[in-house]
Amino acid sequence: MKRILSIVALLFLATYAVADEPKRLTDVAYGNHPRQVLDFYQAMSDEPTPVVFYIHGGGWQGGDKKTNPKAFLDKGISVVAINYRYVRNGVEEKVEPPVKAPLEDAARALQFVRSKASEWNLDKTRIGATGGSAGACSSLWLAFHDDLADPNSDDPIAHESTRLYCAAVNGAQVSLDPKELREWMPNYGYGAHAFGLPSFQSLIDNREEVLKWIKEYSPIEHASKDDPPIAMFYGGEVPVVGASPKDPTHSAIMGVKLEERLKMLGVDVVLVHTDRPHPMYKNSTDYLIHRLLE
Repeated sequence: MKRILSIVALLFLATYAVADEPKRLTDVAYGNHPRQVLDFYQAMSDEPTPVVFYIHGGGWQGGDKKTNPKAFLDKGISVVAINYRYVRNGVEEKVEPPVKAPLEDAARALQFVRSKASEWNLDKTRIGATGGSAGACSSLWLAFHDDLADPNSDDPIAHESTRLYCAAVNGAQVSLDPKELREWMPNYGYGAHAFGLPSFQSLIDNREEVLKWIKEYSPIEHASKDDPPIAMFYGGEVPVVGASPKDPTHSAIMGVKLEERLKMLGVDVVLVHTDRPHPMYKNSTDYLIHRLLE
């Protein structure tokens, strides 16, 4: 009898332990395309948790959602990491411009996460985006863009907001305008693929024809006084506007120019680079933990 009771007790404890483990869901579909999937890492909490929304880099041409969520989970912050259609998928599907595919996928994934708030124990008002390079650009685009929610849609997920609580990004591109970028850095040469063009020179030559797309998909074009707090982290050389850095695609010069714009608008902004460390934030993880838990 004692042995039977012991076995029952062990089974109960094992069941309780499994139920109490944090939830981890992989390749959850938020759309119909094979790349429209996300991973969810649940922080254990009795209260709805803040969320870090991770968008991977890779020029919108490569990369994957694999990430290490431990630093956030340890602080009671859940993590979502998304895949999205690449620019080439946009070309295949005749999306115009092709960059619309990865950027609007990020928005749709964010709406999907908000639609799961009750099921996943999330605080949908405290979602901070992060990522590097193209993932950073996507994060800033979400942070600045007007809300893409459609309250009149027949799709309930489309009713959810695309606005963020904050964003902390690494090596972000802040503009896709070749004229503006060449004024900041004469050797800049990235971004033509976003518009389905073969070279940066072709983007310069066809700027007027694609200007409406440049304005729609450049984060800096959407900056306004009601935007959430932003933190930008850059490595590389000390930024000097007008210089030609070794890695213009990820240069802090872009951070300097976006910081100027945000300060003019009164938006809370932190810029960290080689010549400007921050006393509180060594990296984007530090910033997100502080902001999401404040």
